[in-house]
Amino acid sequence: MAFHTINGRSVAYRLLGIEANPLVVLAHPLGMSQAVWDDIIPVLLPRYRVLTWDLPGHGASQAVSGAQVTPANLVAEALALAELSGAARFHFVGTSIGGVIGQQLIAEHSDRLLSATLTNTGAVIGNSELWNTRAGRVRQEGLAAMSQEIVPRWFAPKAFEASPALKAGWCIQMGRGDDESYAQLCEMLGRETFTGKLSNKNVKVQLLGGSEDLATPPTTLEALSAELDGAPLEIFDGVGHVPSVEAPQLIAVKLLGVLATDLGDVANHGETCVTGLETRQ
Repeated sequence: MAFHTINGRSVAYRLLGIEANPLVVLAHPLGMSQAVWDDIIPVLLPRYRVLTWDLPGHGASQAVSGAQVTPANLVAEALALAELSGAARFHFVGTSIGGVIGQQLIAEHSDRLLSATLTNTGAVIGNSELWNTRAGRVRQEGLAAMSQEIVPRWFAPKAFEASPALKAGWCIQMGRGDDESYAQLCEMLGRETFTGKLSNKNVKVQLLGGSEDLATPPTTLEALSAELDGAPLEIFDGVGHVPSVEAPQLIAVKLLGVLATDLGDVANHGETCVTGLETRQ
């Protein structure tokens, strides 16, 4: 892991792989960290260079510095880090709030994108009352206490059966985050939407979701697909809000298919991806 100062804040990131390979930028969900991609990265590295980073106050990145957080701020971080790679254009993959960052890229920086894969996200996620209430509770109770309530909503029940320590591990990770940074990001999600901002952007987009996702259910992704001129949507059966943790092999194979530029590769990967997926167009 490395660190880069952006607008006076220290941002933790990883830039891995061969410089000559196409760049893939991965953005993690709210309350988690760039570690959500750990099981995906080894599959991507033979063909791609990979950039991951921690959002403000998450993982090892410095907390917010007072100014109101916006999608444009978060995209500025992503672009500043991408500059370190020397890549003029890149593939983007984002989950949850990471998908919101992807929508901002599509809306304002489509010329920088080779493709965008947005998972478990929406043009509108929840509502302002929900997010403002959570922000207030986090400031009052703290992330460590709130994690016991929030983390179970990230995963399908079968994920805890397969890995009993999953909940405890992510509760610890979330509890180490900065309360104010998390609260401000909640307020951003309640304030900012992308309705009417994503059409006719000429970006290859793939949407992915989970049938057991409570935060951004399939209907939320269907609405996002409509905003993106009917972008293709696939739903992972039996998976919750963070498929890179719950079903890393499934999403890794799907990503290889989406990212591939060779038609033969797309066909081969696509054939593998059919199993276990419910497709919604």
